Amino acid sequence: MSVGIGKGPRKAPSPVAFAEAAAPQTPAPHYHGHRERLRARFQEAGADALPDYELLELLLFRSIPQRDVKPLAKELIQRFGSFAEVLAAPAARLTEVKGVGEGVALDLKIVEAALKRMAKGAVSKRPVLSSWSSVLDYCRMAMAFAEREQFRILFLDKKNALIADEVQQTGTVDHTPVYPREVMRRALELSASAIILVHNHPSGDPTPSGADMRMTRELVDIAKPLGIAIHDHIIVGRDGHASFRSLGLI
Repeated sequence: MSVGIGKGPRKAPSPVAFAEAAAPQTPAPHYHGHRERLRARFQEAGADALPDYELLELLLFRSIPQRDVKPLAKELIQRFGSFAEVLAAPAARLTEVKGVGEGVALDLKIVEAALKRMAKGAVSKRPVLSSWSSVLDYCRMAMAFAEREQFRILFLDKKNALIADEVQQTGTVDHTPVYPREVMRRALELSASAIILVHNHPSGDPTPSGADMRMTRELVDIAKPLGIAIHDHIIVGRDGHASFRSLGLI
């Protein structure tokens, strides 16, 4: 037996160690490098440099850590139309897409809720008429991609600060019943000095209909003797928004 100076007997490598050393190293999945590159692009260039599906990928990375999510992100955008429409889609419809479980759908709805909360905060911090772009952003975020019509009212005080934001009615894909006297009753309950009417068109086209114009005129006629101003009636849709004030309809 060979003995080295100052050393004990040499041990032969175990069969397990030999097999581990000889086994080829399993390469990391291809999407790991893609994830790091996409994160780096987001950090360096910002969200505006990414198309919708890549921004959605960044969200899905956290929900689905062990799979290539690019095909899923592209399928979601194709199914619903845009990043915003994916977030606004009902959870039940999201889970119809293969690869989207209840956990993934919940994560997307949490992101949507956070964005709505942030947009509403921008409206409630300042007088509404001095932050009109924030009002429009909030209305679009809250309603533009809803699948059914909603009729919302922003109640304002004498300084045009937001008192309350309430959905009064939810209807069908193309109609929401509005009861003008109920609208005024609620405004009086809240001691509102002014209101902004908002509703959505799920068709995407925000152009006011004849029924929209008749309902608005009726509300203006009822509100005026009560000392309540109707600042605007805003219609939002996927294709943009329409303001009755800007169109000369109020």
